[in-house]
Amino acid sequence: MTTSQNAVEFGKTVETIPNGPGAAAILAAGIGCAAIGVLAFVSELSPGLRGLLNFYNPVGPLSGKTTVTIIVWLIAWYGLSRIWQRETVNMRTVNVAALILLGIGFLLTFPPFWYLFV
Repeated sequence: MTTSQNAVEFGKTVETIPNGPGAAAILAAGIGCAAIGVLAFVSELSPGLRGLLNFYNPVGPLSGKTTVTIIVWLIAWYGLSRIWQRETVNMRTVNVAALILLGIGFLLTFPPFWYLFV
């Protein structure tokens, strides 16, 4: 049994593996969180949208909110992963953006926040 190692000479850079697909997954998760927050908030303000999101009566509009959110998340993940397929992106920027989107999602699903607008 032999072990092989790649030797790197001084002054040469090692080829990096693109982090674009991973960054796409992280940012898409943030987009999904923001999407469910926006849908929850807007459906509370709009009775028409609340009725439109009622895909299954026993569950109510939650069925539509989660279904639309999953579709938005999958489209965002697919689109970003195709765009960043071979890219190395700044993970700090992606993580900050994802955390901001996560915060927006949490804030917009918090009922005391809704009461400021209704």
